[in-house]
Amino acid sequence: MSLFHLILVAIIQGLTEFLPVSSSGHLILLPNLTGMRDQGQTIDVAVHVGTLGAVVLYFWSDVKQAIRGLPAALTGRTDTAQARLALGLIVATIPTVLAGLALYLTGLTEALRSIAVIGWTMLLFGLLLYWMDQKGPQTKIAADWSLRDAAIMGLWQAIALIPGTSRSGITITGARHLGYTREEGARIAMLMSIPTIIASGVLLSLDVAHQADAQLAKDGAIAALFAFVSALLALSLMMRLLRSVSFTPYVIYRVILGAILLVIAYS
Repeated sequence: MSLFHLILVAIIQGLTEFLPVSSSGHLILLPNLTGMRDQGQTIDVAVHVGTLGAVVLYFWSDVKQAIRGLPAALTGRTDTAQARLALGLIVATIPTVLAGLALYLTGLTEALRSIAVIGWTMLLFGLLLYWMDQKGPQTKIAADWSLRDAAIMGLWQAIALIPGTSRSGITITGARHLGYTREEGARIAMLMSIPTIIASGVLLSLDVAHQADAQLAKDGAIAALFAFVSALLALSLMMRLLRSVSFTPYVIYRVILGAILLVIAYS
C-alpha cells in the first residue's frame, strides 16, 4: 500500500470509529467508490489498535476503575462502583461477541458489505438516533448504569455488526432511549467500545497471524499511529461538543450520505 492510502485509511478509521457515523461503513465504501484496493485485515487490526489506544487514553480514569473492579466482577461481586462498572462492561460485550461469532462462522459478514445495505443503515439508524435523542429524557448519569441497562445496551451494540449502523451511534441511541444524558450516554458507549474493539481485534488477528512480514508490520505501525491521533482528536471534539450540541449534525450527515448511497446502489 502507498503511504497516502495507509494514512487515508487510518484517518477515516480514527475519525469515524467514535463519531456516530460508522467506521466500518466508510472503510467498505472507500474501495467501492474510489477504486482503491481493499486495505486488508492486517491494516484493519492495526487501525483498531490505534483507536483502542485513543479511547483508553481519553477515558483512562474510568478504565482504571474498571480494571480495579475486574477481579471482584469475575467472582460475581458487585459491592463497589468499580466492580459494577467492570461487570457491566462484560455483560454489555457478550451479545456482540456471540452475534459476531455467528456472522463469522456462517459467512454472512461478507454478504452485508454492500452499498445498498450501508445506505439503508446509514439512513434508518441515523433517523432513529435523531428520534431517540429528541424524545429521550436526560435524567441518568453513568453512575446509574445497572446490569439491566448494560444488557440492553449490549443488545443495541450487537446491531452494529451490520455495516453502516455505527457502533457508537447505536449504543448512544440505546443510552438515550434509556434516559441517559447525551454526554454520559456517549461516555458509557465509548467505554463499551474498549472490550468490543479488543474482541474484534483478536478475531481479526487470528485470520492475519500467518500473513505477517516486515513490510506489513511497518505499514501497520504507520496506520495505527495515524488512527490513534485522528481518533483522539475526534473523540475529544465530540465529547466537548456534546455539552452544548445535540447529535443532529451527525444525523444530517448520515441521512445525506445514506440517500446518496441508495441512489448509487439502485441506479
